[in-house]
Amino acid sequence: MATSTSPSATKPRYDLADMSIALFSGLVLAITALFLCTVPFALKMAGTRDFVAYYAAGRQLVNHANPYDGSAVSRVEHSSGFTVDGVLVMRNPPWTLPLAFPLGFCKVRIAATFWSLVLLTCFLVPIRLIHKMHGSPPNSIHWLSLCFTPALICLTMGQTSLFVLLGLTLFLYYHLTHPFAAGASLWLCTVKPHLLFPFAAVLLAWIIFTRSYKVLAGAAVAMAASCALSMWIDPSAFHSYLQLMRSPDVVQEFVPCLSDVFRFAIGKRLVWLQYLPAAIASVWALWFFWRRRYTWNWLENGAPLVLISLVAAPYSFLYDQSIAIPAVLHGAYTTRRRYLIVVAVGMLAAVGLETVWVRITSVYYLWTAPALLFWYFFARSSAGKRTAVEEIPIALPIPD
Repeated sequence: MATSTSPSATKPRYDLADMSIALFSGLVLAITALFLCTVPFALKMAGTRDFVAYYAAGRQLVNHANPYDGSAVSRVEHSSGFTVDGVLVMRNPPWTLPLAFPLGFCKVRIAATFWSLVLLTCFLVPIRLIHKMHGSPPNSIHWLSLCFTPALICLTMGQTSLFVLLGLTLFLYYHLTHPFAAGASLWLCTVKPHLLFPFAAVLLAWIIFTRSYKVLAGAAVAMAASCALSMWIDPSAFHSYLQLMRSPDVVQEFVPCLSDVFRFAIGKRLVWLQYLPAAIASVWALWFFWRRRYTWNWLENGAPLVLISLVAAPYSFLYDQSIAIPAVLHGAYTTRRRYLIVVAVGMLAAVGLETVWVRITSVYYLWTAPALLFWYFFARSSAGKRTAVEEIPIALPIPD
């Protein structure tokens, strides 16, 4: 006897995960878009974000002055609409000065608009590439990154962590097909190198083990070019930067991350203590790599490295966690527990609400990086033995 298929079996199943992503991402994207559209018309809004530190550095460079001089930078910032007491000095390494240099040729509102568009590109391009790396599945999981609160905070504040996100994603996307370009893209990760110490340790070990020296060559060429350009813009940049980073205001500043809490709990003056978690995490990361050296997959195995790097970073803020997007999306794509995606949306919503009432420098944000790490491990624990990512053929050069 022939059996008939029930009509209800062909109806699409209501998916709470997809609905929660769509609703939350739509809300936060609308708010973010409204903010970015307002920037070109509001001098005060352009000058009160962290962006003003990069604008002031650019103005100093154009005028052949020290971009790390707090007093001079303060005058530029307050003339640009910065009303908060104190000063925001660009603390990125000197080889990143070419990023801030063009801003000095523009008025503050034009510079703010340009900077926002660049950061928006650094945000959207990685999302598209990550979606393609996972086979462009026909679902809304990639929209999870569009409501990723740390990245949106980074975008609205004008912070540079999104450059690191772009560099990291370009490396993941091109390291097998275009190794030199993948290595050159790693220069963007050096905009904030302290965020990826364990990741960098494994990267170097992987380059040596697989003899992927084109990646190393691309990174070396990009770094040499940026250092040369920085020296041409400001010959004393490296000396000025060392003076800034050794100043008491920087050394004794409290940053809301686990490593700095560890240092302040034992001894405020023992600065080396805040680098100890990153050193221990780097040793673990090398062990993690060595056990998987013959089957290493950067998309699969690099995700926990990035999250561990964030947890153990010597100093980081909430917006720096935007570089976790590739890892979070990888966990969301491979998990079989759809409710975990709803949990991720809930965490992002909680962080968003927290930022309304709590300053970005508060210790209340200590939970976010560990929460992302634990969430990822729960998500991966539910993945099948063979996921779409694991079925991608990977050919790595093996030493003789």
